[in-house]
Amino acid sequence: MNRSIYHFRILLYSIGLQLLLISIANAQDVTDSLFNFRSNGNPIINHKYTADPAAIVVDNTLWLFTGHDFAGGQKGYKMKDWCVFSTTDLQNWTEYPTPLKLEDFSWDKSGSAYAGQVIKRNNKYYWYISTNGSGIGVATADRPQGPYRDALGKPLLTNADCFASKHSWTCIDPTVFIDDDGQGWLFWGNGVCYYAKLKKNMIEIDGKVGRIEFDGMQFEEAPWIHKYKKKYYLSYASGFPEKIAYATAEKIEGPYTYRGILNEVAGNSGTNHQAIIEFKGNWYFIYHNGARQRDGNSFSRSVCIDRLFYNPDGSIKRIVMTSEGTTIRGK
Repeated sequence: MNRSIYHFRILLYSIGLQLLLISIANAQDVTDSLFNFRSNGNPIINHKYTADPAAIVVDNTLWLFTGHDFAGGQKGYKMKDWCVFSTTDLQNWTEYPTPLKLEDFSWDKSGSAYAGQVIKRNNKYYWYISTNGSGIGVATADRPQGPYRDALGKPLLTNADCFASKHSWTCIDPTVFIDDDGQGWLFWGNGVCYYAKLKKNMIEIDGKVGRIEFDGMQFEEAPWIHKYKKKYYLSYASGFPEKIAYATAEKIEGPYTYRGILNEVAGNSGTNHQAIIEFKGNWYFIYHNGARQRDGNSFSRSVCIDRLFYNPDGSIKRIVMTSEGTTIRGK
C-alpha cells in the first residue's frame, strides 16, 4: 500500500475516533445534566429554592415550571432564571437543564425573573414570563423542557397596558388559559387583575385589555384560571401577607362571584402563588412557602403540593398545607 494513502487512512481513523469520543462525551454530559430525585413530602424540592409554580399535563406526565430563588436566607429577591421538572407519579422527579434565563430577554432592564406559566399549542410550548418592571414576555420551545427562546424580542405587555395601575411592578404574574372553543386568554397583574384575548399565534394580544372586579375581591397578584364542570375558577393571592382566595363565573370574562379563601398565610412567607391542575383523575393545589429548613423564608421559597377537593356544589374545600403532601395515604 502506498505510504501516503496509509497515513491518510490513519488520519481519517484518528479524526473519526475523536469525533466519536466527542459525541459520547456530549451524550454523557446531557445525561449527567438531568437530576433525578424523589419527593418525600413538602417541600417537594429540597436541593434548591423554587417559587411561583405553574404546571401542565402532557399525556401521562406532569410538567412543573418554577421560578428560582438564588439561595437560602435571602433578604431580598434574587431570581435570574427559571426551572423545569417532570413526574409521572408526584414522587419521582426529573430536573432538566436550565430552560430559560433572564438574560435571554435582551429587553429586560429589571434584573429579576418573576413568575410565569407554560402552555402547549400549535405543537409548541409557550412560556409567558414576567420581570420586575420591564413587562411580560413570551418564549417558545419545541419541547416542554426547552430550551426556550424569546419569541418577540420585546415585551408582549408593559405597564402602559395596565391602564388602572400606577406602580412599576403591576405588569407581572401572567397566567394563560385556552378555552374549549380554542380561544386563548391571558390574565396578569399586581393590585389590579387584567385580562386579554390572545391571537391564535399566541404571541399577540387580540383586542383591548380588560379588568376583573367583583365584590369581596382583594386582589394582590398571582391569578390562575381553571375550569371545572363548565365553570371558570379564578384563584389569586389576596392581601399581604398573602392568602389564596378564589371566585367563580359562568363566562371567563365574568362577572365573578367571590367564593372565599383557599389557603391561609404560610406564616414563613409573605407571598404565595398557586397552580391548580387535574392529574390522573385527582386535583392538586401547587404553591410555595418558606418551609425548607433551616433557611427558608419570604425570599428563599419552596414549592409544595397538596390535594384539592370540590364540594358537591362546586365550591372548593379549604386547602390544608401539610408536611406529608401527596405521600399521605389517600393523597
